[in-house]
Amino acid sequence: MKRICQALLAAILLAVASAAYLAYDRAMAPFSSPSLTDYPIQGIDISHHQGAIDWNALATQPNVRFAIMKATEGGDHRDTRFAENWQAAKDAGIVRGAYHFFTFCRPGREQAQNVLATVPLEQGTLPLAIDLEFTGNCGKVPTREELSAELQAFFDELNGAYPGKPIFYVDQPFFDQYLKGHEEMFPAHHLWLRSIAEEPSAGDCSIWSIWQFADTGSLAGIQGPVDLNALCPDEPDLSGLFEAAAQTSR
Repeated sequence: MKRICQALLAAILLAVASAAYLAYDRAMAPFSSPSLTDYPIQGIDISHHQGAIDWNALATQPNVRFAIMKATEGGDHRDTRFAENWQAAKDAGIVRGAYHFFTFCRPGREQAQNVLATVPLEQGTLPLAIDLEFTGNCGKVPTREELSAELQAFFDELNGAYPGKPIFYVDQPFFDQYLKGHEEMFPAHHLWLRSIAEEPSAGDCSIWSIWQFADTGSLAGIQGPVDLNALCPDEPDLSGLFEAAAQTSR
């Protein structure tokens, strides 16, 4: 009986060790960036942290079809390189988008006024993106009702100045806490989901439109790391911008 128990214990320990090894192996397996075959429209998001950018060098790379750049934050901050990047990306033939970092400690109406004073109204650009996250924000944690009210005030003040449904940038925890199951409380929007090294929702474009898949990308034209993104291949609305841009460049 003693030998049987020892053999059984050894078998259990071996099974546990094998399971732990497999879990470790999966965790350490290298992440392969989404291919251009599966995700043909890819791009970057940037701010002043990327410094001076060689936009012509970026434009030669097939995985830089669009650039979403920081324009504003809160009620008065403006990214120091936004105006330069906005014009240079256009000159290089890259589809552009602007994003606003939404702070939870300033009224939505004031933040909208900052956007209106900073982001030009131009044709052929991505809809305005709103960065909703706790990282880098103030210490306030709004209730769902408070966030909904301030976002509504923000868009009421914009009064449709920027065409198309806005883009909400969130990570999975933020989405789960505020948006999931409560979409009716917020303006209709495209979802830009941060999911580093893991494909979100198996490519379900009914949930997300843009996937931020890396934050340590390396590209010619940018010194240092940059965020990398992919447009959902079945995205019905935003893909039209790239078809128009391709026809213009011919």
